[in-house]
This record gives sequence, structure tokens and C-alpha cells, in this order.
Amino acid sequence: MSSYKAKMTTKAAFERYEEVRTRLPKARFPSASAMRSSLADVADEVDAFVLDAFGVLNVGQTPIPGAVERMAQLRAAGKKLVVLTNAASDTRQAALQKYHKLGFDFASHEVVASRDVCAARLAAHLPQGRWGAISTDTDDFHDLAATVRRWTVSDQPDVDGFLLLSSAHLDEATYRALRDAIRAAPRPVLVANPDIVAPREDGLSQEPGFFAHRLADDTKVEPIFFGKPFGNAYDDVKQQLPGIPPHRIAMVGDTLHTDVLGGAAAGFKTVLITDFGLFAGSDTGAYIDESGIRPDFICPTT
Repeated sequence: MSSYKAKMTTKAAFERYEEVRTRLPKARFPSASAMRSSLADVADEVDAFVLDAFGVLNVGQTPIPGAVERMAQLRAAGKKLVVLTNAASDTRQAALQKYHKLGFDFASHEVVASRDVCAARLAAHLPQGRWGAISTDTDDFHDLAATVRRWTVSDQPDVDGFLLLSSAHLDEATYRALRDAIRAAPRPVLVANPDIVAPREDGLSQEPGFFAHRLADDTKVEPIFFGKPFGNAYDDVKQQLPGIPPHRIAMVGDTLHTDVLGGAAAGFKTVLITDFGLFAGSDTGAYIDESGIRPDFICPTT
């Protein structure tokens, strides 16, 4: 592959998730999925919905048709809502502003971002350490209670560990520099976005998880992931839904290996959205059968 900026196909993304399956949580799945037309037809089964953003609420900067109205309908029915996003390029407040711009009315406490999940646990890995961040060029790290500097191919500060926050500027040269730095001096690699891909208007973009798994293959340093499908993200979600047992919570997403796998591992019911996001235009059933990752419900749309 000549450039890490190239878009991936659904098939390639699925195959990569399967290749790294041993690094993902284990879970049990139902023997069959129930087909529903939308989340409105799942509402009687649960008391709360945990919502992926990409592929469920929006695709890139475009809201999914009817999603804003569906959230209002679920609220009116008394359902609790939490957005669980692996988008770690921006702060939770920036993400919240984006959702508001798209027409959603989520409150700050209703957004659990993998960036925050990671930030809350930085000190457990390097209490006094210096972090080199692969990030956007506008990230000032003000929300991270640690010493963090942007790390690039042209500016490689001396650091004790690495944070993968964004793949916006992770090109071939930056990846090689990072790989070589870790080979020369193995250090912790914390990944605040475990996604391999994310749906955009023009295709599936390669996300920090894509590079993190490549680093693990190339350096033998195992990354530490924060966000779906890993338990730390679901632990933080459960704190926002006190008193609701896991089996009365539905994880809604567009992917098998992050949303459905992670939700099932947390004991949640799971809903796969098929017409938007990773599996748009694909034979979803074939991917479910091949992976064995089976959601409780399948809906074409939110």
C-alpha cells in the first residue's frame, strides 16, 4: 500500500478486523437476529440506547435522514440516550457542538468519547510521563491532564509514550518514523480511537486503530486501546446509566467488530444498522455468518 490515506473497502476492513480478532474482547451472541424497521421497533425491549455516531447519527458531516426525529421520539418515550463515540480527534465539547450543528440535542453528560475514556486513565500508565501525540495540527491537548506534545516526522520530541488521537496527518512517512522510534526504544502506545475505518461521504477512511494494529504487527509492542469494543468505554457508559441493568441497554452501531462485539461483551443488547456506515450496500448476512458476531436486532436505519 503506497499511502495510508487511501480509502478501504468494506471487505478489506472486515478482513482486517478478523485478522486482529485475538486483540479484541470475547463475547456471546444470540443464535439469530430479529429484523426490525427502525429503533422505534426496538424501544419496548430496552430502557436506554447507546448510540454510535458515524453510521448511526451521521455520515461524515451529514446527518442520517430521520435520525434527529428518531432521537426526539425515543426521548418522548422515556428512553435514556448516550452517544458513545470513538472519534478522538476533538474534545467531547467539540463533538457535542458538532452534534448540535447537525440538529441533535444531546447534553454534555450524554456523550462518552473515547478521548475522555483514555484521558481519565493516562496517569495509570505514565504517572509523570511525557506523551507524544499523533493528532490534528490544531489540537492543543488542554483537556488532557498530562504533559503532551505533538509528535510528527519533522518534530520528534523525547517522550515516554505515544498517544494515537487522530490519523488526519498519519501518512506513510509519519508511520515509518513512529514505527522506527518504537523499535529503537519500546514505549507504551495508547490508542484513543480503536476503529480501523470510519464511514465518510467519500468512502471508508483509515482510523487510528488501523495504524495501531500495524504497529503491533511491526514492533511487537501491544497497543492499549480505549473505546469500543473495549470494556473501559462501556464502564464509563454504565456510569451514565445508573440503575439500568445491562440487558435493558441497547448498543446501536454500524459495525460488527466494534459496536456489536463490544456491546455484547458488556452484556448489552445489540442493534446493527445496515443501510449507512460500514455495511451500506453490502450483504450484511454473509459478514455476520463469517465472523459469528451476531446482533440481537438488525435495522436498516436508525
